[in-house]
Amino acid sequence: MVASDLALDVTENVSGNPGSCQPVQVMAVTGGKGGVGKSSIAVNLSIELGRTGRNVLLLDGDLGMANIDVLCGLKPTGTLAEVFSGALRLDDILIRLDDNVSVLPAASGAAAMTGMTAAEYGGLIQYFSELRAPIDTMVIDTPAGISSQVTSFCRAAREVLVVVCDEPTSITDAYAMIKVLRTEYQVKRFNVIVNRARSSQHGVELFEKIVRVAEKNMEVMLSYLGCIPDDPQLKQGVWEQSPVVVSYPRSRASLAFQKLAKKIDGWPEPTQPIGHLEFFVERLVSYGTSAR
Repeated sequence: MVASDLALDVTENVSGNPGSCQPVQVMAVTGGKGGVGKSSIAVNLSIELGRTGRNVLLLDGDLGMANIDVLCGLKPTGTLAEVFSGALRLDDILIRLDDNVSVLPAASGAAAMTGMTAAEYGGLIQYFSELRAPIDTMVIDTPAGISSQVTSFCRAAREVLVVVCDEPTSITDAYAMIKVLRTEYQVKRFNVIVNRARSSQHGVELFEKIVRVAEKNMEVMLSYLGCIPDDPQLKQGVWEQSPVVVSYPRSRASLAFQKLAKKIDGWPEPTQPIGHLEFFVERLVSYGTSAR
């Protein structure tokens, strides 16, 4: 089985009643090309969502080339590779990033993690069912590109957050990602975040440019979530391996992340899983709650 079968496999491997817990809000952060700041946005947004009172799990979705731990200066005691080998449990490898925010690190340099078998994906679901950490929000930092692994995570999430910056390749790849998810996987709704915006107006103009092209060629709903300014303190935080919302909480970028998190926190809460990842995430929350 290839990664594109992940969403279907997840649904088929969860049995029994999902329980009475509120379904988990699952968000996939993607961007097409690399270098648009996608991982930085996933990290800082997760922290700010945690500060709204949510219990957040940040999943490094690049199963073979992980970088969230490096970006945050974290030192994992293990990765998903050790979980699959049976040496560790998921609870053993979770890292506390901030209050209410935990990181599930993937593996770095583990090519085998990008081409797991059906049995291995089924095993991953079983591992999640044993996780004790209470969560109501999952943020998935997807790999760069438009691989089957990326599209699997995106179509398995309730909300897709597309990160774009004002570069021709970024705009082209963001449009290509939207087109693939719409035409091949029937994903209709996308939330756009403009990164490294020169101004608020610049962010809106770039979003409108994408809307004009996308809506001209396909039936799709694009929502403007907001923009992150081109802030030198954000870049400094990357060099320091520390999220900007932690190191420079009053910076322009940090204030923008706070605004994004408040907007997302105001979204209607899901009343039932829509399938795919949310079924097994809801089950892990139900399992963990009943086990305590």
